[in-house]
Amino acid sequence: MDPAAPAFAVLRVPDFPLHAILRTRPQGHAGAFALIDGAHRKAVIIALSSRAKAAGVELGFTAPLAIARCPDLTVLVPDAGAEAEARAALVAVAFSLSPAVEDTGPGLCTIDLSGRSSDQREEALNEALRRLDGQGLPATAGLASSPLLALYAARETEAVRVVLSPRSFLDRLPLSAAEPPADLVPVLSGWGVRTLGDLTALPKVEVSRRLGPEGLALWERASGQATRPIHRTHPPQTFSSALDFEHEIETLEPLVFVLRRCLDRLASDLALAGCSATELNLQLTLSDETRHRRNLRLPEPTGNADLLFRTLFTHLEALQTASPVVGFNLELIPARTLVRQQGLFETGLKDPHGFAETLARTSAVVGSDRSGTPRCDNTHRPDSVILELPPSVVAPPLPEPALPSLGPPLRRFRPPRPATVEMTGEQPAFVWTATVQGTVTAISGPWAGSGDWWRPDLTWQRQEWDIALDDGGLYRMIHTPAGWFIEGEYD
Repeated sequence: MDPAAPAFAVLRVPDFPLHAILRTRPQGHAGAFALIDGAHRKAVIIALSSRAKAAGVELGFTAPLAIARCPDLTVLVPDAGAEAEARAALVAVAFSLSPAVEDTGPGLCTIDLSGRSSDQREEALNEALRRLDGQGLPATAGLASSPLLALYAARETEAVRVVLSPRSFLDRLPLSAAEPPADLVPVLSGWGVRTLGDLTALPKVEVSRRLGPEGLALWERASGQATRPIHRTHPPQTFSSALDFEHEIETLEPLVFVLRRCLDRLASDLALAGCSATELNLQLTLSDETRHRRNLRLPEPTGNADLLFRTLFTHLEALQTASPVVGFNLELIPARTLVRQQGLFETGLKDPHGFAETLARTSAVVGSDRSGTPRCDNTHRPDSVILELPPSVVAPPLPEPALPSLGPPLRRFRPPRPATVEMTGEQPAFVWTATVQGTVTAISGPWAGSGDWWRPDLTWQRQEWDIALDDGGLYRMIHTPAGWFIEGEYD
C-alpha cells in the first residue's frame, strides 16, 4: 500500500435535488424537467435536465419563461422526502467503499480510502458510480490527497478524476472553484485574478495583509493547503424508508418502482450491519386518509433485495385499495444473520422464499383460508381440519405405532353418497344409492355425536352405523339433519 497515493475520495451527485425526485419516477430522466426554488417570492429555476438545457432553458428563468421556451417542460418543486431517501442511498454506496464516511452535504459524501489498497481505489470508485447510476443518481467522483482536492476533482469531471499532481491541477481551475466571498470577487477581478493559479501566484502574506482572514482562507483553499478531518457518519441502526407522492398513484407499476429503489438501499444497509430481515412492515397511505398496513413475515431471514422485493410484489399485485396511494412507509425488522449446520437427517426446502411466494400467489387466487398444510382441529367433528403455513424444515417421520390398528381400513367417499333408507323400527333395513343397494344383513350402532352447539354456523350432529349388505359389502352409513349418506366402504 502506497502511503503517498491519493487516499480521500468524494462522491458527488450534481443537481442533487432534481435527481432525487427523478429517481422516483419510472420514466426517470427521459423528459424535460426543471426544478424551481419555491423558498423565494419570485421562484426561479435552479436545476435543469439535459433535455431542458438542449431546448434553450437556462438557470434563473422563471417558470412561465421556461415553459414558453420549452412547452413540454415539467416544472418540479423540491421534495424533502425524496432528498432524504436519495441521500441515504448515496451514503449506503459510500459505506460499501470504506467504514470511514462523512455525509458532507446534500449529494456529497467524503470517504477515507486509506484502508483500501491504492491500486484498487479508482476501480472501486468506478463501481460505486455504476451502482449509483443504477439507482437513478448519476454521480462523479474525485480521488486526491485531501478532502478539499477530492471535492474539486469531483466537480471537474464526468466520471472519476484522480489528482496525482495537485499544483498543475489547481492552477487551471477557475477562481469560483474555491468559493470566494462575494465581497472579494470584484477586488480580485480588478487585480486580474481569474484562476486559482493566478491567486496562488501572489504572495500569501500580501494577500492576507490586503484581504484579511477571508483572503488568507481563500488563498489556502486555492493552493490546496486547507485540510480538515472528516466527521464520520455512523451506519444506520434502523432500516426504514418513507415517501409521500406528489401525485396520487392508481396503478401498480410506479409504486413498485419506488419500493424497489428503497429496498435496494435498505438491503445495502442490512449488509453493512451484518443483519438479515425477518419481517417487512408495509404501510400505504391512501387519498381518503385511511391506511393499509401489512406485516409480511419471511420464511427465512434474508438480506437479498431480489427476494425481499418478490415478497413485497406478491402481496401488492393482488391488493386492491378503495382509493389511490399517496405515500408509503416501509420498515425491515432486522436480525443477526445466523449460520448453522443442518442436521444429517434433516430435510429443508431448497428455496424457502420461492415456496412462500408460490403459496402467496396461490392464496391470492383461491383465498388464504384454502391454502396451506392441513392439521387436525381440536374437535371430535369428523374430517375437521385447519390450514396453517407449511414449516420451512420437514420433520422426520413419526415412528411406527406400538400397537397395530384394529379392523379393516375405511375408504371414505368424498363427498358422502346420498342414500335412501327403509327402516324397520328404529334400524335401517334396506339401502338404495346410485351405486349400491341391498338388504341390511348385519348392523352395529348407532353411535351419536354432536358439537359446536355454541356456534350456530358450525353446529353439527350425526349418527353412525356400520352395516353389511346382502351382496357382501361392508359400509359406514350416517344420518345427519341433511339426510342419510353412505360415508365409506370397508376394505
